[in-house]
Amino acid sequence: MQTITLNVEGMSCNHCVNTIEKALKELGATGKVNLAAKTVEVTYNEGGLTVDAIKEAIEDQGYDVK
Repeated sequence: MQTITLNVEGMSCNHCVNTIEKALKELGATGKVNLAAKTVEVTYNEGGLTVDAIKEAIEDQGYDVK
């Protein structure tokens, strides 16, 4: 398992947290959102998922990954 931390702009509430965590779960990853720091810590299996796919899943929900 691999863990990365992404900077995500546009998150402001618990709805944002739930939306991002659900999108990551659908990919087979888990996410821990920190609204104050504007980060998402993602744990995933390197063999089946790429960082680009994770970023795309978050961006598809309307957030900007830096």
